[in-house]
Amino acid sequence: MLDSLDLPPFDWDASVSLGSLLNDVMVIQQFPTELARVISAITEPQWDQSYREGGWNLRQIVHHLADAHLNAYVRTKHILTQDQDLIQPYDENAWAETPDAQFHHEASYLILLGLHQKWSLLLLEALKDPATHLVKTMVHPESGRVMSLSDLIRLYAWHGEHHLAQIRFALTR
Repeated sequence: MLDSLDLPPFDWDASVSLGSLLNDVMVIQQFPTELARVISAITEPQWDQSYREGGWNLRQIVHHLADAHLNAYVRTKHILTQDQDLIQPYDENAWAETPDAQFHHEASYLILLGLHQKWSLLLLEALKDPATHLVKTMVHPESGRVMSLSDLIRLYAWHGEHHLAQIRFALTR
């Protein structure tokens, strides 16, 4: 059994190639299948487990994934259609406390399933013309960070894997 969960933070400065971005798009595309594999054996009492004291329970993580990836999909659409658009921030902790975050996880899984089908098609299309699309940017108004479409792809490939690791870890506790 694992004693701690030591996940590396997202590396904003990692080197990026078209091949690595294609791999990240494939990670995004396959994420719902991998999530289904991980959550399929979770028992009802386990849904209330957390990966750490004070952390979200497994149900909240699945709902967060739907919320976050839905926001990322919308950001992808904005970044492909508007340069230097401001990202609309949201309070993910507040969203994790709304009534729908206590609902059965299946609703959020189904959102992720359809969303990732649409999103990965959009991202694969963007990769066909990287000089035009991958350099487009958005600005996060809270951090001031300028984020390219390449950054967004890498971030959300990492994001899904990050939360899958949390779920796996919680199930070993």
